[in-house]
Amino acid sequence: MEAFSIFAYVAALLLVALLSTRLMRLIKLPNVTGYILTGIIMGPFLFGLLFNNFSFEGIKEGTVYKFVDQLGWVSTVALGFIAFSIGTSFKFSTIKALGKRVLVITVLEALGASLLVVVALLVAHFIFPQYVSLELALTLSAIASATAPAATLMVIKQYRAHGPLVDTLLPVVALDDAAALILFAILFQIATALAGGSISVYAIIVKPLLEITISLGVGAVLGFVISFANRFFKSRNNRLIWNIFSVFAALGFYYLFKSPMMGGFELSSLLTCMMAGAIYTNFVKESGRTLDVMDRFTSPVYMMFFVISGASLDLTIFFNGDGLVVVLIALTYLVSRVIGKWSGAFAGASITRCEPQVKKYLGFALVPQAGVAIGLSTTAYKLFSQYSDPYMQKTGALILAIILTSTLIYELFGPMVAKFALKKAHEIPEENL
Repeated sequence: MEAFSIFAYVAALLLVALLSTRLMRLIKLPNVTGYILTGIIMGPFLFGLLFNNFSFEGIKEGTVYKFVDQLGWVSTVALGFIAFSIGTSFKFSTIKALGKRVLVITVLEALGASLLVVVALLVAHFIFPQYVSLELALTLSAIASATAPAATLMVIKQYRAHGPLVDTLLPVVALDDAAALILFAILFQIATALAGGSISVYAIIVKPLLEITISLGVGAVLGFVISFANRFFKSRNNRLIWNIFSVFAALGFYYLFKSPMMGGFELSSLLTCMMAGAIYTNFVKESGRTLDVMDRFTSPVYMMFFVISGASLDLTIFFNGDGLVVVLIALTYLVSRVIGKWSGAFAGASITRCEPQVKKYLGFALVPQAGVAIGLSTTAYKLFSQYSDPYMQKTGALILAIILTSTLIYELFGPMVAKFALKKAHEIPEENL
């Protein structure tokens, strides 16, 4: 196995991931499902068993596990680009045109999912305190607000759906992930404060707010820097390099502020990248041309991100004596999140007096989760794994396992749920059914 270099391993990951897209097309599932499955299959807990006498014992000291750990920086970079991309969807003109309806619905459906998940997991915490920590409940409640619109948008295009539900859905999903990033920045900082045993007003309120403010401020500065640079660099390739610079600079500032000499601030690199993208798209008139090139550049990075996320899934959590409890926790998260999304969307649509079909079915179209949710769970997994306390390390592994498991379920059933909602809302033309 020593002769199997990390370059050969990456090549194998890319090859299997590409081949998986053919299979996903045949069974009509999104490519992201194939990428995650590729990671699980090629990860240390399946592929790695071939070189470990088919035993989980000592698997984390094996070469495949070390390879996946060494590739962790790819996930960090991919998350930066994902957040930057989310930021570019926030044009001032678009936000102004959205009106109160979309803002109210987005806030309530995001908070609805977070609230129901945290309540359900707090109940589970008192039943299974050895598995469900307060840190896990807070972190998962923040991640619960995120939505993956890809599956829903695919169904809309396939069936050429149109109507009030579609018109409301599209801007809501544009704002949804930004709401998730902000909620995560707040709740995860509180969770890490609890994990570190530093419980004070400063630790759980003042410091998180400072970190969010600094994150947004640094992102704004980077956004203005690359916007100003665009006056002197006219080619799309050079402008692309400036955008890439902003993402790496944001990640650099994250680690800089984390150092003791800067006060040990845990900035949100996601919020920083998101703000940089928002400033760039609003102050550069030709930003769309550069962003099209950036989408093509980042495709393989995103693919590796999903593959590595799958490879990081610790299957031993499911195969030990506690596997049933883990599955029950995952189901609790799944059910409470779906109820929260639907309830929040219904409440928001009712308050803003939306059409009946929007009230009833918008929540179902907001159920899928993928990119941002996996990214946030990966961030949580990495940070909790740095603790010496095995309980905190286990919390991080549980968070990642629950989100990856739920993502697979959402990606399998999400398109069917979206079609059901659009059909019930009578927004799919009869000839396209």
